[in-house]
Amino acid sequence: MKAMILAAGRGERMRPLTDLLPKPLLPVAGKPLIQYHLEALRNAGLQHIVINHAWLGHLLPAHLDSGHQFGVSIQYSDEGAEGLETAGGIKKALPLLGDAPFIVINGDVFCDYPYQQLAGKLAADCLAHLVLVPNPSQHPNGDFGISEQGYALAEATQCFTFSGIAIYRSEFFSSVAEGKQKLAPYLRQAMQQNKVTAELYRGVWHDIGTVQRLHELSAQLESEHVG
Repeated sequence: MKAMILAAGRGERMRPLTDLLPKPLLPVAGKPLIQYHLEALRNAGLQHIVINHAWLGHLLPAHLDSGHQFGVSIQYSDEGAEGLETAGGIKKALPLLGDAPFIVINGDVFCDYPYQQLAGKLAADCLAHLVLVPNPSQHPNGDFGISEQGYALAEATQCFTFSGIAIYRSEFFSSVAEGKQKLAPYLRQAMQQNKVTAELYRGVWHDIGTVQRLHELSAQLESEHVG
């Protein structure tokens, strides 16, 4: 199974740090945020990884190379300077990802989700399985709900936050047009057809969306390491 790390975002809320580095290369407790993903995927037995890039994208292969130093093999999907949004970026990378189900991870989150479990979560009649998390303070209303049968719901009384971690079948993206395309509309469409399942994960998860949250996570990890 292959995995894709989404690393093409501009990171506007992280400026001025992202004026010099793409967000996934920003250091967290002494090493690039994306390195935590590479190590976690390797430890889960996932060695073939695709990374998309746009803003300052040339710095990702310059820093990560082929991935050999992390025990993985990296291929890159260049989206140009502007990027293609999530669905458009995954659509462009499909030739690198192949026909088998694949994992996608947002490059700007930090988590300890056990990726090796994802393959078994994708139902035979579904196109995607999403990992949801309890709503953080900066996103109190959440994104999607979960039915009693485990289907993801576009609308629900209780919604949780999409973690940015999921497994997809390539067929999910067959209806996605080329170019810039957001993911949420396609997810909601598939949810209406009961083609998406979801789970609620209560482990470690951080959205590194601001400089403050980046510094807070770094401080937390450094204190844990010292302890």
